[in-house]
Amino acid sequence: MTPHTIDRRAFLAATAATAAGLVATRPASAADDFAGFSVGVQSYTFRNFELEQALKRTKELGLKSAEFYSKHIPPNSSPDALKAILKLCKEYDVTPMGFGVSGFSDNHDANKKLFEFGKALGIKYLSADPAPDKTGSFEKTFESLDKLCEEYKIAIAIHPHGPSGKGRHRWWSAEIILKAVKDHHKLIGTCLDTGHLIRMDQLGERLDPAEQVKVMGERNFAMHLKDHDNKKKTDVVFGSPEGRLDIPAVLKALKAVKFTGHIAIEYEANPNDPSPDVKKCVAFLKQSAGKLG
Repeated sequence: MTPHTIDRRAFLAATAATAAGLVATRPASAADDFAGFSVGVQSYTFRNFELEQALKRTKELGLKSAEFYSKHIPPNSSPDALKAILKLCKEYDVTPMGFGVSGFSDNHDANKKLFEFGKALGIKYLSADPAPDKTGSFEKTFESLDKLCEEYKIAIAIHPHGPSGKGRHRWWSAEIILKAVKDHHKLIGTCLDTGHLIRMDQLGERLDPAEQVKVMGERNFAMHLKDHDNKKKTDVVFGSPEGRLDIPAVLKALKAVKFTGHIAIEYEANPNDPSPDVKKCVAFLKQSAGKLG
């Protein structure tokens, strides 16, 4: 064993407490309206708008948190720019909870820059798409992420992208993700995307989002919540007959695994005016959460 090698059992035992502590201290945005869940928006929903307009629309929906993407908060923003961004977020009462989806590789220095950015932003997780090295191995990528999660106490939440090109994205199911992360830092888990899980129907893989939540268990750190019509290949409002997402079942599954992460409503349809549809999604989610008791 080299001086830099960490004993796996000792490492996991030590980081389990770290993960539990981080999750327990995560702020809950609008939690009283959603049965204790922290619910916000993925800012990609408002990708056709600049940051302030996206924040304005988020506030109008009654949501107080967001997972931001790179158009709204560029990772290469200067310290002064980030201060101005955070001030603007505070003015609209929208707390940055996560950022992504970000790529990670075996380049430790590049990965560290994203964690530094996350620290400056004050987020709890980075939704992520880890990549293999040139040999096809993920070993060095996850070694880097193990160290950075421990150092920064920011979770890596791997995001499934469903069908990709002519086949599957490398992170297409909870089973694939869990197999890759189970022996790594407890802050490496998933940000399941219910829409992309549903899209796997197009490849003959019938994935149940609620069951996927149960597979990941304590390694659920965030979620992109959306429904999808596979025939028309478009996102649809929660509760629509054209969709397939069973939101009450997903919420029950999240409760069952004691989820304390962030739910980001994401809606990719009608990018020029998504607010009316997202408002219906918020109302349906609130109604479903209310029935949990």
